[in-house]
Amino acid sequence: MEKVLEEIKEFADQAHGNQLRKYTPDRYIVHPVRVMLLCREYTENMSILAAALLHDVLEDTAVDEEEMKEFLVDRMDLDAAIATLKYVVELTDVYTHKDYPKLNRKKRKEKEFQRLKGISDEAQTIKYADIIDNSKEIADHDPSFAPVFLSEYQNLLKDLTNGNSELYERAVKTVNEAMP
Repeated sequence: MEKVLEEIKEFADQAHGNQLRKYTPDRYIVHPVRVMLLCREYTENMSILAAALLHDVLEDTAVDEEEMKEFLVDRMDLDAAIATLKYVVELTDVYTHKDYPKLNRKKRKEKEFQRLKGISDEAQTIKYADIIDNSKEIADHDPSFAPVFLSEYQNLLKDLTNGNSELYERAVKTVNEAMP
């Protein structure tokens, strides 16, 4: 399992290329690794851990679903590879500014939150870890935008309640504590 996760991490790192985190000089991969490690505190499900490492790849890089599927099928059994890809697709924002330039942030987020209500329990678990990691960063580095961002997460968490219950509670607590 460790060898496969390391290969997936390398794939994600290469896909993100020179991207850096928004508020720090860290390579982008530090975020998906932290998300995976948070998930790992609650599960050893390989597809969840793999999807945590890959959760921003389709959204933020040139890699497409077919390329990701081919990569995963070469490293995991078919069912695990398909589940991993499913979770990544579920976590990939659909209502982006690029694709919906006429919608303001609030409208895009409303539509995205409605979409996210239908994602699998496993994808919700990954989303909780993503929320935890992003909340800490935004609260520390962008206090003027943090109230908007964190209130969006509070609203989302009201409806995303089917993932790992312990990680859910941790996400709620993290967001609430990060709120200025």
